[in-house]
Amino acid sequence: MDVEALTESVITALSRISGEAGDVDLVGSGRVQGLEVKEGGRVRFSFHLRAEDPGTLVKFARQVVEEVSGVSEVKVDVQLPRLGGADGPRPAGNDRTLKPGSVPAPTPRPGLLAEVERVVAVSSGKGGVGKSMVAANLAAVLASQGLRVGLIDADIYGPNIPLMFGETRRPRVSGGKGHERIEALEAHGVRLMSLGFLLDREQPAIMRGPLIAGILKQFIEQVEWGALDVMVVDMPPGTGDAQLSLVQTIDLDGAVMVTTPQDVATGDVRRGIKMFEKVNTKVLGVVENMAGWLCPHCGEQADVFGHGGGERLAAEMEVPFLGRVPLDAAVAVAGDEGRPTVLADPEGPAGRALFALARGLRTRLEAVPARS
Repeated sequence: MDVEALTESVITALSRISGEAGDVDLVGSGRVQGLEVKEGGRVRFSFHLRAEDPGTLVKFARQVVEEVSGVSEVKVDVQLPRLGGADGPRPAGNDRTLKPGSVPAPTPRPGLLAEVERVVAVSSGKGGVGKSMVAANLAAVLASQGLRVGLIDADIYGPNIPLMFGETRRPRVSGGKGHERIEALEAHGVRLMSLGFLLDREQPAIMRGPLIAGILKQFIEQVEWGALDVMVVDMPPGTGDAQLSLVQTIDLDGAVMVTTPQDVATGDVRRGIKMFEKVNTKVLGVVENMAGWLCPHCGEQADVFGHGGGERLAAEMEVPFLGRVPLDAAVAVAGDEGRPTVLADPEGPAGRALFALARGLRTRLEAVPARS
């Protein structure tokens, strides 16, 4: 099938999506824009998700296109609703004039993780501030919206990602000696790799800096990640050898800093921001976690760890403030049950806040210049 005929077949398939996601004309409504069909059946388009759309709608669109005869590969660039709920411009009427070539090909990532379009580190100045929780939930939100997402658990001394995703399997290893490849595990739509998958539950990770750097390099070079839209890296806390090795190994698009409101935490994050600046890595924003607790009985808010420290820090360091996540018992329950909060309790206080953080992160990432 030639490119023109295949383009028309894809448009026809996208013009009517039905099933769990509801009957929606994705083309006429303007959700699908910039369709590009290349030789060999490679398809790419932008999906402008609206605030009222279910996250499954993007996945439905991808699956429908994959089932079109002649299609070999599908890439979807998801555009989230603008902050405040205002969507971008939409074409009027049933406009089916999508033309091949209207979306520029993505700039390939040099070196490692060549098939990954964006790599984002989630970091903190100290442990115990909820960094892994934020990383896990950001990855889960993006995956629920149809993006291909990976998550590297680089927190070698505290590999909590397996517990948070309810995944206990051992990854499969293929290939001969010296050519081993590790298959990433997948849970809740996110591809995962963690030292926690390789250690027994009670086994501590006792190792020095050079060995840690070697393990992280192995996670990048020897794991079969496949093509990804976003890779989230759950960084070790602090600014030591492991952090510097990781930043120098992975070509990051930016970093998200997580803190609690009190000064003892924000002071450490300030040093973390300085570290990223020294290695020319953009800080995409600061997240203030554990920002107040709302009493379920009386409705009053108690600022257990203070208030506003993360926002003040962001202003002082001249970096964006992505938002606050309140203290919420559902977060602890969801983590222990192996299901990220955004999936287990999306309408709870923390769930709503984490969805908002993901929207803000996506907006910041879209402003990062393409790679040359």
